[in-house]
Amino acid sequence: MTTQRSAGIVERPAGTDSEGFIPFRGFEPGVDTLDEINVGGVWGRGAGALIESVNPATSEVFATLHGATVDDVDIAVAAGLAAVEESGWARKLPHERAAVLHRIGSAIEANADRIAVLQTQDTGKTLKETRALAMSAAATFRFTASALETMEDALTPPRGDYLSISTYEHIGVVAAITPWNSPIASDAQKVAPALAAGNAVIIKPPVWAPWVSLLLARICDEAGLPSGLLSVLPGPGRTVGDALARHRDVGKVSFTGGTSTGRQLGRIAADKIMPITLELGGKSPTIIFSDADLDQAVAGVLYGIFSSSGQSCIAGSRIFIQRAIYDTVLARLVEGAKALRVGPGTDPGTQVAPLVAHAHRDSVEKMVEDARAAGAQILCGGARPVEPELQQGAYYLPTIIAGVANSDLICQEEIFGPVAVVLPFDDETDLLAQANDSVFGLACGIWTADYRRAWRIARAVAAGTVWINTYKQFSIATPFSGIKESGLGTEKGRDGIRSYMRQKSIYVDLSGAPLPWAGA
Repeated sequence: MTTQRSAGIVERPAGTDSEGFIPFRGFEPGVDTLDEINVGGVWGRGAGALIESVNPATSEVFATLHGATVDDVDIAVAAGLAAVEESGWARKLPHERAAVLHRIGSAIEANADRIAVLQTQDTGKTLKETRALAMSAAATFRFTASALETMEDALTPPRGDYLSISTYEHIGVVAAITPWNSPIASDAQKVAPALAAGNAVIIKPPVWAPWVSLLLARICDEAGLPSGLLSVLPGPGRTVGDALARHRDVGKVSFTGGTSTGRQLGRIAADKIMPITLELGGKSPTIIFSDADLDQAVAGVLYGIFSSSGQSCIAGSRIFIQRAIYDTVLARLVEGAKALRVGPGTDPGTQVAPLVAHAHRDSVEKMVEDARAAGAQILCGGARPVEPELQQGAYYLPTIIAGVANSDLICQEEIFGPVAVVLPFDDETDLLAQANDSVFGLACGIWTADYRRAWRIARAVAAGTVWINTYKQFSIATPFSGIKESGLGTEKGRDGIRSYMRQKSIYVDLSGAPLPWAGA
């Protein structure tokens, strides 16, 4: 396939192997990262703005990259359309596409350690978490491949002498706009089903964490994905992301990120009459009833809010405790939060790593200070750590806030950091009134020994995912979605593949009789 090259893309230097694939040495820690992006299957230096990648644990610039331009969007879309047709990707049998997805999954697993190191450099997350994210991405490609091989069209019940079939076809080119808090896993949850459906995919990775997406593109190259089916265009959302969403030949956008950006993309999709998937913010309630196993509940609630340093859309950031045990459980939560180990993601003992960037840490800090000024009680945290070795990083201590009402701003706005608010409740009616009083509806955690009660609350709470006596348990086979301002559409599971396809109905006459034309 011949791919047009942007005027801003320059040929890569000599030193490639015999197949033209640059080994992953450019992504090894301690080695300068190759300043290349992938535009329509062509690797080269971008012509866009300079992106500096800062290690949030040290404030050191560990890599630089020239991003994509709006012109690169046009080239990538045209290349994607051409690649779908010229490679015959959409026409391949499901097991043939699945074979490539399986190879990609195996390659991700084989490179899980270097993916983890790179992602920890880029986002500050612990190596334990970033390796788990890499393995999750590998599992996503494998599940998607297996599901693709077993997906069926439907022979629908006829109401006459004919066959009626519901079948599914590819869209063409789709855009995947991914977040910085879990890059490789989020990429996989969009790229794998979109490719499985027969599409070309353009990833617009986050400016704060672009490198793992570029590494994924190299892995896909090596695994035999036809050139041009995957592009990676780093750059600001207001230019690159906006251009992708507005492009007339982009048939779908899948976005994970903030609600305000989701609204803007939703407006563009409405103007284009284009399908869109939005996985947006959350202010998820996590609930402790008086009959809960308190050891299990306290540990689970701390994990639900403070793992990933609270930088998770599903973080259990509103903690509701039944009034009879409120003081006891609150004291245990504060004690547990103070004991959490804050440090760099490279330290195996770290439980709370730095936030992704200093600007984001400052935003979290300001929201806590505003709550303090409004009369909230900061029971622990509410500050940066004092240890000298942590002063250069974007650290913020695990913070628990009480003395607030559910209607207060700190209880309604997503903070996206290691900050929890704690509120008492009296009974199920009181609980549901507070828990559902939110513009969000993404997740919920319930801790109780009464499974009848757990079932009632799980069905009554406004959330797309509910955990009972656990939190942050996920399966790629189980659909994930949000309601209200937490999102639109479905990711994961078989439905996740269908979301990247167009449904078509086909009728086949069996009678041979002429149509009963009126008056004939």
